[in-house]
Amino acid sequence: MPPLIFLLRFELSDLSLFTSKLSYLLPPICCFRFKIVVSDPYFIPVPVSCRVVSTRARAGADVVSPSDMMDGRIGAIRAALDADGFQHVSIMSYTAKYQMNPANCREALVETREDETEGADILLVKPGLPYLDIIRLLRDNSPLPIAAYQASGEYSMIKAGGQFKMIDEERVMMETLMCLRRAGADVVFSHFALQAARCLCGEELKCM
Repeated sequence: MPPLIFLLRFELSDLSLFTSKLSYLLPPICCFRFKIVVSDPYFIPVPVSCRVVSTRARAGADVVSPSDMMDGRIGAIRAALDADGFQHVSIMSYTAKYQMNPANCREALVETREDETEGADILLVKPGLPYLDIIRLLRDNSPLPIAAYQASGEYSMIKAGGQFKMIDEERVMMETLMCLRRAGADVVFSHFALQAARCLCGEELKCM
């Protein structure tokens, strides 16, 4: 991962680089300081995650994004980045996602307060469309930027509907992205990013 970040930083110097899924840096089983670490998508020991984010920051990442929602991890990562001289590197916290009880929206507010206190710079909600109310809840209760992650399942449903001619794929794609923004998302992450960008450029060209 760090060599790729370094390459992207060199080639795309005018763009911000976000990195996520800290566990993806590790193989399923690896050795770290003479200890065996099992890489789980939802758990990495805090000292390991601090090393991971510092490595990514050193390679050129502008934003790191731990996804496991473990209490205390954001604070530990913020302290590690600051100690290594990366005060300018931001942390995007997975504040509300499917690990929570989907029926308990108040839990999202609890997580929001904890992440704010620990030093998060951006609050992420995942998935996007099923959690539009949570996006609005966070937008109304936090001064931090809110990000929405249109997950792969949302992308796949729209793609499948378009492939089987059940929906107008491009129109539904753009409307769902607009819904995320309307709900209060300042940033939207989507597998449709490139397709949506081309669509927007096409619309601008037509207007011209």
